[in-house]
Amino acid sequence: MHPTRFRRTALAVTGVLTLLIAAACGGASTSPPGAGGATSAESAAAGGASGSAGASGGAAAGGGAITLLYGASGPAETAAIDKAAKAFTDKSGTKVTATPAQSLTQQLAQGFSSGQSPDVFYVSADQFANYAKAGNLLPYADSLSNAGDFYPALKKSFTYDNKFYCAPKDLSTLALFINTDLWTKAGLTDADIPTNWDQLAAVAKKLTTPEVAGLTLAPSRDRLGAFVAQNGAYLVDQDGKVTASDPKNVEALKYVQTQLKDGSFKTFKDLGAGWAGEAFGKGKAAMTIEGNWLLGSLQKDFPNVKYKVAELPAGPSGDKGTLVFTNCWGIAATTKSPDQAKAFVEAMTTKDQQLTFAKDFGVIPSIQSAEADYLKQFPENAPFVNGIKYAKGVIGAAGITDVLTDFDAQLEGLASGGDPKAILDSVQQNLTAAIGG
Repeated sequence: MHPTRFRRTALAVTGVLTLLIAAACGGASTSPPGAGGATSAESAAAGGASGSAGASGGAAAGGGAITLLYGASGPAETAAIDKAAKAFTDKSGTKVTATPAQSLTQQLAQGFSSGQSPDVFYVSADQFANYAKAGNLLPYADSLSNAGDFYPALKKSFTYDNKFYCAPKDLSTLALFINTDLWTKAGLTDADIPTNWDQLAAVAKKLTTPEVAGLTLAPSRDRLGAFVAQNGAYLVDQDGKVTASDPKNVEALKYVQTQLKDGSFKTFKDLGAGWAGEAFGKGKAAMTIEGNWLLGSLQKDFPNVKYKVAELPAGPSGDKGTLVFTNCWGIAATTKSPDQAKAFVEAMTTKDQQLTFAKDFGVIPSIQSAEADYLKQFPENAPFVNGIKYAKGVIGAAGITDVLTDFDAQLEGLASGGDPKAILDSVQQNLTAAIGG
């Protein structure tokens, strides 16, 4: 069972309502259980040494030492970070002490309160606004030479009070995984890959047997939020106004509830699995909605499963929708080595380094200039990359952690008869009270 990532919340509001979904492991409550916090799950591919790690001006700010605290999705990410940190040290002369976190959020809280936080650390999108509001972060990202290269939606996720604080490290999006053996056995072909909700419901029903669910998913906002995004509304609009109770959102949850009640959709818990990827890998479900972190898990843990990946289907409005998850490279406001820390971050976000991380542990680069090279190396991952253009996700505003936790708790009861309208009315009231709008 994979680690629970610190939530990479997905992207699409302005100002403090920075959107954003995932997890290598970043974070979400429903990403593979167990990861301490990157945006992706580990990939079986092992990349070569990253000669690019010090290519960003690290030598100019060389000397001294910095500390790095990060949440690893597994051994592959740990090895990749160690390799990159060593390459940066060798190139720049700045010693990097990299430590994988046991509990990233807890350790950062302790470091901030004691004034002894690490110099550089992963920051999940859902916690970013809290840290920025508290003055824990150095707003450095606009000073990077590649500041304009990050995907705009990712930049919004790490912008607070109109300041671009920290560089997005990578990203993951959600897509539809299909077990091709079960698909063929059910008499389905590529022409049946669903492009809308009606088709998804139809193929899920056709794939369902007493032993296999048509589709498995996690009953949380980090998965069900994709259906909300596909119906032309969301929890907040582009101006930051809370829109959780919009009838289109209610319709989206009712759609999911209908499929859960008829048994063609099942939660991973109903299938006796630790997460949806495990249920899919064990053949307990013919389809699942997960992120690109599942690619590494399938290769490592379920190598005999044959599958393909497709973009998520559009909703009744014709809108495509998915969620995108990310972390940023945070730098402590109290660091005594800001130049060395910024040089390290810039080195970690070069195109060559991000492509190396993609090979090493399955993440997608956060910079636009790397997209063509990434797709050339991983053409089968186009559904994930295509989703970046229309991705949304949970809210990353300050002070709403309890609201979103309560939302997840209510979604757990959707299959057993929870009222979608009552759930969303509650979220509307609580979000409005927390952030206004």
